[in-house]
Amino acid sequence: MQTIPYSTQLIDDDDIARVAQALRSPLLTQGQAVEAFEQALADFLGVRYVVSFNSATSALYAAYRACFSQNALVITTPISFVATANMLLACGCEPIFADIGADGNITPESIMRIIEKVDSSDRDRLQGIVSVDFAGNSVKVDSLQAIAKEHNLRFIADSSHAFGGSVNGRKIGGFADVSIFSFHAIKPITTAEGGAISTNDKTIYEQAKLTRSHGVVKKRLWDTEVAQVGFNFRLNELQATLGLSQLGKIEQFLARREEIARIYDKAFADNPYFTPTHPIIPSNHTSTNHLYPILLDKDLYCAKEEIFAQALARGLGVQVHYKPIFLYELYANAKGLHKDSSGRDSRTNALDWYYAELSLPCHQAMSDEQVQYCIDTILDLCAKARKSC
Repeated sequence: MQTIPYSTQLIDDDDIARVAQALRSPLLTQGQAVEAFEQALADFLGVRYVVSFNSATSALYAAYRACFSQNALVITTPISFVATANMLLACGCEPIFADIGADGNITPESIMRIIEKVDSSDRDRLQGIVSVDFAGNSVKVDSLQAIAKEHNLRFIADSSHAFGGSVNGRKIGGFADVSIFSFHAIKPITTAEGGAISTNDKTIYEQAKLTRSHGVVKKRLWDTEVAQVGFNFRLNELQATLGLSQLGKIEQFLARREEIARIYDKAFADNPYFTPTHPIIPSNHTSTNHLYPILLDKDLYCAKEEIFAQALARGLGVQVHYKPIFLYELYANAKGLHKDSSGRDSRTNALDWYYAELSLPCHQAMSDEQVQYCIDTILDLCAKARKSC
């Protein structure tokens, strides 16, 4: 049985033809396609500057390096792919994990609790907030912008899930000091591997370009200077060409993802086994629906592994997003506001999320028949699991 993945790319003949044409061009890297892709992204997002990268992980590194100094403390979310925090470590920064809300996004309240509790000796080290637009739904940008401004912090948005999403009709990508996007194969549009940053800050833009390409600055003819240590984090012409082709279909892709999410919402309304998070997305937010998360009822926590295994056996490609980063051994000693004023562990929501969350397939390559199969299968598996718990 072929598994229906929780997310996957949709490549058509037009994409293939355009990449094949790029293969015949004289330059396979550092050519005009990359520049054209970056300009198209900037126009789409409504920002001044975009820098493309070979991955969102590279883009995260470049953004952090542009915004934070060595030994900085940075508040971030524990519910993300580990690259969000790993690149902080790679830049010599120290993450402090806040908590999340019912939508999986970092909460302004938990950020404020951390700011209030940071030791006076560490205040000068506290330099930023890194949020994640979980599943493609934006964080509360107004609140995070206000906190960052009040406390003189950089606001960085890891929007790897959220390319094409919006708040109040404005595209995600211009709310934070710098935003990061992923074009990995399972994201709404793909360059196979790839990423980008968007910003309206010229200094961040110039710094990111140096990090991306060995820190080299051209002076005259063959003469160059090395301004800093940098890397080869460049996107190539084939990837950029695929990205340009995919960008023209983004609204079509997102419309299909939203259609599937709404079908799920209707089918799962008032079911006795789990709660979908999509219905609580604010009406002024447009999510990319990179994921369709459901949260199992507590009496099904004990059966989560069995539900997961049986779903895979029946071709339903579920996944868990994510194991809280502070549970990894690498982060065992990470700072965190472990108790709030009432004595409650401030990371309880993140732990509960981990016990409860499953992501169901939701992507533009799905057929209506596959959507219905996913509905029937997950409801059946949960019903059987409840009897066994």
